[in-house]
Amino acid sequence: MSFAQTPKPPYYAVIFTSKRTANDEEDYNQTAEWMVKLASKQPGFLGVESVRDERGLGITVSYWETLEAIRSWKANMEHRMAQKKGKSDWYASFVTRISKVERDYSFDQS
Repeated sequence: MSFAQTPKPPYYAVIFTSKRTANDEEDYNQTAEWMVKLASKQPGFLGVESVRDERGLGITVSYWETLEAIRSWKANMEHRMAQKKGKSDWYASFVTRISKVERDYSFDQS
């Protein structure tokens, strides 16, 4: 995993925290990979970071230039189909949070 390369703030973060079911791991992974590729082609997409632990708890943060870009991504038909499948098959629970990034800073020991 690498960090998303975001511009100077302000920009927006969509924080998706989820608990996976044990259903159809391969289909889930393929769809998740496709969603990242698809999102990266959306106007206003800045990057994504994602992790999941061995118990199925995951956090994915996607970064966007504007709230309108986030709304457009949410309305994307392929994304909507994946959301529907997520609710029916892949997630036991999830929460989505949208926040404005007003400041960021970093450290790199290398």
